[in-house]
Amino acid sequence: MMSLVMACWTGLCLYLSLLDRTPRAYVFMLAGYTAAIIGFPSVNAPDQIFDTALSRVEEISLGIFCATLVHTLIFPRDVGQALAGRIGLVLRDSQTWIGDALTGRRGPAEHEERRRIATDITELHVTSSHLPFDTTNLPLRIDTVRVLENRLAYTLPLITAIEDRLAQLEKPSRSLTRLLADVVAWAEAEDAIEHQYAVAARLSARCRALAPVVGDGEADWEALLTTSILVRLEELIQTFQDSRDLAGVIHAPQGKIPARVTALLRAPPRRPLHLDHGMAALSGLALMVAVLACCALWIFTAWPEGATAAMFAAIMSSFFAAQDDPAPAMVAFLIMSIITTPIAALYLFAILPAVDGFPMLMLTLAPVLLFLSYMQASPKSALAGIALILGFVGSLNLQATFSAGFPEFLNNTLALDAGIAIALATTRLMRSVGAGWAARRILRRGWREVAALALRPGRVDADVWTSAMLDRLGLVSARVALSAPADAVDAHESLVDMRVGLNVLDLHAAAGVVEDGPARSIRGVLSAVAQAFEHRFSGKPIESETSLLHAIDRAIGELAAMPIRRAPLRGFTALIGLRRNLYPDAAPYAPGEAGAA
Repeated sequence: MMSLVMACWTGLCLYLSLLDRTPRAYVFMLAGYTAAIIGFPSVNAPDQIFDTALSRVEEISLGIFCATLVHTLIFPRDVGQALAGRIGLVLRDSQTWIGDALTGRRGPAEHEERRRIATDITELHVTSSHLPFDTTNLPLRIDTVRVLENRLAYTLPLITAIEDRLAQLEKPSRSLTRLLADVVAWAEAEDAIEHQYAVAARLSARCRALAPVVGDGEADWEALLTTSILVRLEELIQTFQDSRDLAGVIHAPQGKIPARVTALLRAPPRRPLHLDHGMAALSGLALMVAVLACCALWIFTAWPEGATAAMFAAIMSSFFAAQDDPAPAMVAFLIMSIITTPIAALYLFAILPAVDGFPMLMLTLAPVLLFLSYMQASPKSALAGIALILGFVGSLNLQATFSAGFPEFLNNTLALDAGIAIALATTRLMRSVGAGWAARRILRRGWREVAALALRPGRVDADVWTSAMLDRLGLVSARVALSAPADAVDAHESLVDMRVGLNVLDLHAAAGVVEDGPARSIRGVLSAVAQAFEHRFSGKPIESETSLLHAIDRAIGELAAMPIRRAPLRGFTALIGLRRNLYPDAAPYAPGEAGAA
C-alpha cells in the first residue's frame, strides 16, 4: 500500500510539473521525488520519519542558501541584463526579417531565422518568469515584458503574410514600392524612440491613403492583393513600433512611461504556452510503473538497498520527462554512473580513511567536484557533468561519521544503477516517442483549435492566439530538426495555422458589421473552415476541400458588391489571407467565376 501511494504521489507531481513550462515546474518535481528520497529509506524506521523529513528540509534549505550566497557574491548577473540582451536580439532579428521580406531578399537561412525568432520569444517568456524574484530590477514590471512578448509574437504572421502577397503581386505600383522602401529604412533605423514614433505615424497614414478602391463591384485580384498588403503593413508598422516603445521602457524602467505605452499596459497580458496533458499523464504513469517495479523487486528479494533503486527510478523518470524520448539521456546517465563507481571506490577505501575533519574532507573532494562542476556549467557536457556528480556523491553516501564496507558500497551502487535501468526500461516501453511523431501531435492540436475558433470564437484575443501558436511553431521547428527523414513534417504548417486563426478572428469581426447577405457568406466560410480543419485532423488534406475555396470566393464577391464606404477592408484582407494560406496554388480570384461558384 505504501509503494502504491508513493508511486501515485510522485507520478502526480511529475504530471503537474510538465504542465508548467517555466522554472517553477521544478517545485512540483522536487515535491515528488523528495517524498521518495525521504519515504523509502524510512521503511525500516518509520518512527523516525518526522526527524528524517525535517533533516531533509534543513539540508535542502542549507544547500539553497549556500548556492544563493555564492552566486550573489561571485560574478552575479541579474535577470534584467539577460532580459535586455534577449530583447535586443529579437528586435534585431525582426528588423532583418522585415527588410528581407519587404525587399524580396530571400536566402537559404530564412526558415532558420523564423525558427530562431519563435524560440527566442518563448525563451524570453521563460527568462522573464524570474523577474519577480530579482530585487535589483524592482521598477521593471513583468506586465511590460509580457505585453512586449505578445507584440513581438504578432509581427511574425504579419511579416509572412505581407511577404506572401508581395510574391503574388505582378506589378507593384511605384507608390507602393516607395512606401515599402521607406518602411524598411524606418525599421532598420536606430533613431530616438520619439522620432521613430512620428515616422511610424506618417507611414501608417500613407498605407491608408494608398488603399485601392474596393467595393461597388470593383474587386480585381491585383486590387485585393494590394489592399491585403497595405492593411497588414499598417498593422506591422504599429506592432513593431509598439515593440520598440515597450523595449525602451524596459531598458530605462526609471524614466517616464509614454501615454501610448500606458494604454498598451491596460490590457491584461497573457502568454499561454502549449501544454500536452496526454503526454504529461503518460510520463506520470511511466514513473509510477518504474517505482512500483523497483518496489516489487525490493520486496520479493528482501534487498537491503532496494530503497535506493526506488528513489533513483523516481528521480530519473522525473529529470528527463520533458523530452520526447528520454531514453538516450537515461542511457548516457547510466553509463556515467557506472564510470564513477571506481572513482568513488578509490575515495571510500583509499583516500577518505586517512582524512580527519571537515577542512581535509573539503580539500580532498574539491578536485573531483570542481572538475565535474565545470563540466556541468558547459552546455555541451552538462548532462555528463550532472550524471557524474550524482553518481559520485550517491556512491560515496557520506555520513556524519565515516564508515565504509565493501558489501554496503556494492549494494548501494548496484541499487543506484538498477533504479536507472528500470526507469530506462519503463520509459522505452511506455513513453519514448520520435521527434516527428511529437511534431505531428503538436500540429494536430493546432488544427483542432483552428476548427474550434472558426465555430466559437468566444473572447479569444489575437495576441493570445498568436502567442500560443508561435510557441507551437518553435516546438515543431525544434523537433523537425531532430526528426528522421521518413517523418515528413513541415514546421511551416504551424505558421500557416497561425495566420489562418488570425484571419478567422478578423472574419468574425467583419461578420458583425456587414449586411445580411455578406454576413451569411462569411459565416458560411467560417463553417467550411471548421469542417476542413476537422477533416485535416482526421487525415484528409485541405486542398481537397474545394467547397471551402468556393465559399471564400463567394464571400469576396458579396463584399465587393457592397458600397465602397461600407465594404470592410479587414474582411477582404482576411478572405484573401485564407485563400492564399489554404490554397496557395489556386488560380487568382476572378469576379465572374465567384458567382458561378
